Amino acid sequence: MLFVTQAVAQPVQAGGGLGTFERYLSVWVALCMVAGVVFGKLLPAAIASLRGIEFGKGSQINMPIAVLIWLMITPMMMKVDFSSVRNVGRRPKGLLVTLFINWVVKPFSMALFAWAFFRVVFAHFITTAEADQYIAGCIILAAAPCTAMVFVWSHLTKGDAAYTLVQVSVNDLIMLLLFVPIVQFLVHGASSLTVPFNVLLTSVLVFIVVPLLAGVLLRSFLLRRHGMARFEGVLLPKFAPVTIAALLATLVLIFAFQADNITGRFFHVVLIAVPITLQVYFNAGLAYGLMKWLNVEHSVAAPGALIGASNFFELAVATAIALFGPESGAALATVVGVLVEVPVMLSVCTACNRTRHWFPAPLRGNA
Repeated sequence: MLFVTQAVAQPVQAGGGLGTFERYLSVWVALCMVAGVVFGKLLPAAIASLRGIEFGKGSQINMPIAVLIWLMITPMMMKVDFSSVRNVGRRPKGLLVTLFINWVVKPFSMALFAWAFFRVVFAHFITTAEADQYIAGCIILAAAPCTAMVFVWSHLTKGDAAYTLVQVSVNDLIMLLLFVPIVQFLVHGASSLTVPFNVLLTSVLVFIVVPLLAGVLLRSFLLRRHGMARFEGVLLPKFAPVTIAALLATLVLIFAFQADNITGRFFHVVLIAVPITLQVYFNAGLAYGLMKWLNVEHSVAAPGALIGASNFFELAVATAIALFGPESGAALATVVGVLVEVPVMLSVCTACNRTRHWFPAPLRGNA
């Protein structure tokens, strides 16, 4: 863990190459996943004790994971300048495509993919109750657009950092309003499960509102105290190891909590991965194609496509556990989303980088 945090703090190599952390991102994540499963199998009592630490008895909101998510997301939120939303009118097309994919296409396409595969294609391999759970987990996963990892994907495709901040900022604000009703509507419509509004609302408050407010307040305090130059050049880089360590530790805990589910239902893990993977490529391809059709610059198009395809898996996992329990099929489905996201998104990054010449050259003077 120390090596990883040191590696991510290193600057990107000269000439535009990737630093140590970026080059081996999938390796670090894979090691954490394996470590989590190993810990879950070898230390079941200790893992059960950690899983039992909740925000109130029966809340299903795990405190260790919540704290790690706060540590991971708060530094990312500190990078977000919500005042930059005012400038989006200069180049609205990229943002409009991203919002269209995230809130009109993505949750509904995932509901359709999940229903088709678990109700029809894989119907002979799983029970109706399992299908309900897997559909619910996939919908929860798709209804939460990616927040933290977006900055990594944008960096890997040489995206416009300021515009990426705008895309993330607007998505976070919309997520506060739409995540709960979309999940309620689609889960109830695509399965026989009912989603309690109060549990969903609590998840949003704990995993979005708290780190968002913390990030905004810390950003404001540090800017007043140290100024923009020191804040961006000195202070923000110091938070990078905290973010990465918290991300990797979160993955270890998630996979430790789900160790029995993953090893005991490995065939189901493979089945769940199919619609999630197809949905990611579908949304990424659609967003990227729309960006090209609208002549959006590549530095906006690539991050926009990646935001539209990836997920806020930390919120999704926490919400599924809060709603249905840590051993549920819904929780397993969201964990499978974590399992496939990094290698799939890295392949999307590669595709975006290889097709840079499809897009118009950047215009000078654009904010």
